[in-house]
Amino acid sequence: MKFVPEMLTLYAITDNACLRGRDLAEQVELALQGGVTCIQLRDKELATDDLVSEARILIPICHRYGVPLIVNDDYHAAMLSGADGVHVGIEDAPVAEIRRIVGEDFIIGATAKTVEQACSAQKMGADYLGVGAVFPSPTKKNAVRITPEILKEIASCVDIPICAIGGITAENVSEINGCGQKGIAVVSAVFASDDVRSAAELLRKKAEEGIQKC
Repeated sequence: MKFVPEMLTLYAITDNACLRGRDLAEQVELALQGGVTCIQLRDKELATDDLVSEARILIPICHRYGVPLIVNDDYHAAMLSGADGVHVGIEDAPVAEIRRIVGEDFIIGATAKTVEQACSAQKMGADYLGVGAVFPSPTKKNAVRITPEILKEIASCVDIPICAIGGITAENVSEINGCGQKGIAVVSAVFASDDVRSAAELLRKKAEEGIQKC
């Protein structure tokens, strides 16, 4: 699936702790029904083979809605499963190394917390950047905070689109309106909700409002 910036509008990242025993595939489909534009499969406890199996369950669900499935960190699992791409952190395999292996049509997202990291990831071949944490994150307690000013600076220094991440909710997302992001990435704001589809619907609306103000 070819990457387009609209895929970042509402980017939902899975977290088994948020699901509280609910079925992952069912909750992902509800999120997609609510308007999620990208799903990232993140489960740091799984070995590559198990991650491949999980991804293979989610890929056809995502594709029914025209939405890509991105695998967190493990680009081997992403390739083996047939997922659309991978998202890597600063300590993971370098974007340039992954790009040489996977080719041009594979989506690569990269985390950036500084202008220097953003420019480097773009130069190495990243398709988009995840920038944050823009608010205190319930899923990453020690995440480095990114101010709206830094978010705006990073967005202005690169040509590839950025997605704001970290503690974003329907209540606080308007605080980063106009900062240059092409979308928002959320975890608990969707998957910890009692009504995943309704939560996604509201966040999609809020995300689109924020993009229009950029």
